[in-house]
Amino acid sequence: MTVFRKLVAAEFRTALREPLYLFFTVIFPVVLIGILGAVPSFREPSDDLGGLRVIDVYAGIVIALSIGMMGLQGMPTVLATYREKGILRRLATTPVKPVALLGAQLTAALITVLVSGVLVFAFAGTVYGVPMPESPVAFVLAVVLATLGVFSIGLVIAALAPSGKAANSIGLLLFFPLMFFAGLWAPRQVMPEVLRRVSDYTPLGAGERLMHEAMTGHWPNLLSVTVLLGYLLVFGAVAAKYFRWE
Repeated sequence: MTVFRKLVAAEFRTALREPLYLFFTVIFPVVLIGILGAVPSFREPSDDLGGLRVIDVYAGIVIALSIGMMGLQGMPTVLATYREKGILRRLATTPVKPVALLGAQLTAALITVLVSGVLVFAFAGTVYGVPMPESPVAFVLAVVLATLGVFSIGLVIAALAPSGKAANSIGLLLFFPLMFFAGLWAPRQVMPEVLRRVSDYTPLGAGERLMHEAMTGHWPNLLSVTVLLGYLLVFGAVAAKYFRWE
């Protein structure tokens, strides 16, 4: 556990050296909520959203945004860069096991997402009256499941990408379509039925659905949980098989 805590601390120190990365994963979701809330129509109840306001719905979407940036770009780029620079090769000669390094990455990311989420709801609640999730435990569970599902894809990127730049490029190509299905450009609730069905089977779409349901007091639905665990099992197995230390 002492080694694991040191690894987590090391990941945070690495992140602190990249202020741009911290801005987009922690601060940008708050900035985006501030921008959206400044639109008067987004603060009015909408029949298409079941009486909710657009700003209420986007509280979960911007957290999915943070998960996507870390899981599809941040973590794969860091691990691929570690391998490219020989850091993973040196770690392989120590008692540190691969699962400890990956676990440290995931733990640091979860803490970052939760901090970002607290900031989002603190700001949105204070400035725009966005309510806290009616089922906070279900909301945290939704965040954890979404993070696990997205990070499993990121691990496959890190396993196969030949360099940090390549990992970042691959992650960027996946990031935008997955965020589309999470509702970044238009909330899932107003999507055509076929797009909403496709969204249900994407990691960020399933994660956002779980967060939205927790916001309205519902517990995780079986489909979204199954989808996210499926991503974790399938992509996690692929990453474990092909992950290289050098």
